[in-house]
Amino acid sequence: MPLSETPPATVVIRSRRVVLPDGERPADVLIRDGRIERIAGHGVLPADGRTLTDLGETVLLPGLVDTHVHVNEPGRTEWEGFATATRAAAAGGVTTIIDMPLNSVPPTTTVDGLAAKRKTADGQAWVDLGFWGGAVPGNLADLEPLHRAGVFGFKSFLAPSGVDEFPHVEQAELEAALAEQARIGALAIIHAEDPAVLAAALQQPGVHYRDFLASRPADAETAAVARLLDTARRTGARVHVLHVSSAAVLPLLRQARADGVHVTAETCPHYLTLAAEEVPDGDTAFKCCPPIRDESNRDRLWEALADGEFIAVVSDHSPSTPDLKELRRYGGSGDFAAAWGGIASLQLGLPAVWTEARKRGHGLADVVRWMSAGPASLVGLTGTKGAIAVGNDADLVAFDPDARFAVQAEELHHRNPVTPYVGRTLTGVVRTTWLRGRVVDAADAAAEPFGRQITRN
Repeated sequence: MPLSETPPATVVIRSRRVVLPDGERPADVLIRDGRIERIAGHGVLPADGRTLTDLGETVLLPGLVDTHVHVNEPGRTEWEGFATATRAAAAGGVTTIIDMPLNSVPPTTTVDGLAAKRKTADGQAWVDLGFWGGAVPGNLADLEPLHRAGVFGFKSFLAPSGVDEFPHVEQAELEAALAEQARIGALAIIHAEDPAVLAAALQQPGVHYRDFLASRPADAETAAVARLLDTARRTGARVHVLHVSSAAVLPLLRQARADGVHVTAETCPHYLTLAAEEVPDGDTAFKCCPPIRDESNRDRLWEALADGEFIAVVSDHSPSTPDLKELRRYGGSGDFAAAWGGIASLQLGLPAVWTEARKRGHGLADVVRWMSAGPASLVGLTGTKGAIAVGNDADLVAFDPDARFAVQAEELHHRNPVTPYVGRTLTGVVRTTWLRGRVVDAADAAAEPFGRQITRN
């Protein structure tokens, strides 16, 4: 059935392995008009007058929620775009993304900038789509109007962002922004690296990953997080630390929570599945900021994740064109200092995390908590997204947890299939993705996208 046609009003999806909030069990999931109406025992719901899909032993998961995606459109659509990013998301089992406010031109730092994003995205999204706002020098008066317009919170950088139109905030600007966000009840999400520490670090250009790693030391994260938490204590703001790469910040977060600071944190698939020791010299597909650190650090991140110290595992999908990545296979220099910093992984986050999680004794219920329920909770979408539960949107994923595949660039839907996962063998294959009960087939040239733009509840 073409996706532009109206689907049957009532659908039953049956599996012997359905991951529900209270555990995994055989079940039938009844979907009516795009929402989950009932969850019954396996084989209980008859197919009479309904479209029945029996998955057998294939696992039924809630669609993932990725709250950290750089779509880059308008303005840098050659890096990525709404059509390609959301195709990749659907192919990877992600049914909701929240777009970051920078790398697009204009950035989402004004209501006009938000309107430009919404207009550009209209009719292009294969999954549901929301937007972050940005808190930058000089836009304090824009925060409340953006909040009223439905952005999910405000991103700030404590160090240079890499693009001129989204400058970082100095301490006085951070203080003012957090005080304003506390006043209006908004969430502050922060890229936490300290510019003074970065400036003092040895900056050695070249192809050696160890030199790039030394240029972005863990001390830059700890110094920035300490400053952020001190400011949050004074202002009463609710803050979220983005893409934690260094386990050294974990004691700071624990103490702040004990002190009553409203702080959460996330980490990313590349910090959980890759390690500095395995990064080949000159392979700038691995470059991101903050950087991928060593194996011992990775183990500590996994321990923290298992202990519930991270609310979410999200992609930080930050693609660019191959020339900006300075990739040798595209004729680039392989110079880590010159390359754009960002990992493209929106389509691959679920299998990448599952591959490593199962080795460490975790189950799919854990992965759902980290990559679906947790991110939904962060942005206030619990009750709509993030779980197979009555009343929620029927955003679902059929996932084969035992199937293995080698990542091939030509099979990725990202506009630029540049990722450090190319050539790796991962475990876990997304077989089908449903958005509000309708199958998403982003590979069908005749299909039309039907994702919706969503706002903060």
